[in-house]
Amino acid sequence: QCDLQGLWRNELGSNMTILAMNTAGTFSGSYHTAVAATNKQILVSPLQGVQQHPTAKRHPTFGFTVQWQFSDSTTAFVGQCFVDHRGKETLEATWLLREEVLSHKDTWKATR
Repeated sequence: QCDLQGLWRNELGSNMTILAMNTAGTFSGSYHTAVAATNKQILVSPLQGVQQHPTAKRHPTFGFTVQWQFSDSTTAFVGQCFVDHRGKETLEATWLLREEVLSHKDTWKATR
């Protein structure tokens, strides 16, 4: 069974820490990205999330948001946790980042 709690690293060098999950499947933690489209100093940023049926599923789906502390943007991640035959856990996720724009006419360039 997949356990999201703990330290996760991705292939780009970003680190994510997920704290203990409650019985409803909600969790919090922090994300330290290794990549960003900014000249500002990258800061560790808070995350909030939820895992689907945390005690009933072997490969549960999850989602979380990160409120970036160094930019005017928020990212939403959704994914699934997999466990291989040796017990190695892997998270497969996709994300959307929305940054603040100054007017509604610029909304087309606000999402990556």
